[in-house]
Amino acid sequence: MAIACLALFVALSGVAYAAATIDSADIVDGSIRNRDFKDGTLRGNEAKPNGFGGGAIKERSLTASEFGKVSSSATADGLTRHVVISAAGAIERGRGATSATKSGEGQYQVVFNTDVHSCTYFATLGDPAGGAPAAGEIAVGSVPGNANGVLVVTRDSTGAAMVDRSFHLTVSC
Repeated sequence: MAIACLALFVALSGVAYAAATIDSADIVDGSIRNRDFKDGTLRGNEAKPNGFGGGAIKERSLTASEFGKVSSSATADGLTRHVVISAAGAIERGRGATSATKSGEGQYQVVFNTDVHSCTYFATLGDPAGGAPAAGEIAVGSVPGNANGVLVVTRDSTGAAMVDRSFHLTVSC
């Protein structure tokens, strides 16, 4: 019994010795992995930014309440430029559009408050009041000489004739 107690004492004192004498300077960078930590013992302020890979985070453990607001509106800026234009070329509603003009039958120019020439344009025929849209086709492109402008052309359902149609336009950068 005395030998068993002595063996237990020696075994436990080695762990105590290691805990008391090994510090962070003795640990080789990258030698401790996520699985080496007991669940719940590592706090956010103890980890370096971007120190964990995607597999280290359990997505089911994340809730919307843990995320704050986007720190900069520039981060979400691509979703902020959209507009609804009437068949007469008037802005009905939207965000980021400064003007719209009907330059000819079925031809419109929409100007935004920033350079959009390198962005992606999405347009669809649509009624500004929420009714059924008229049948037809729609095409978009950049306005030559105006980096803030988007050219929109609407046509009848055969694609042969340009006709006035209301539409929805989104610009994503």
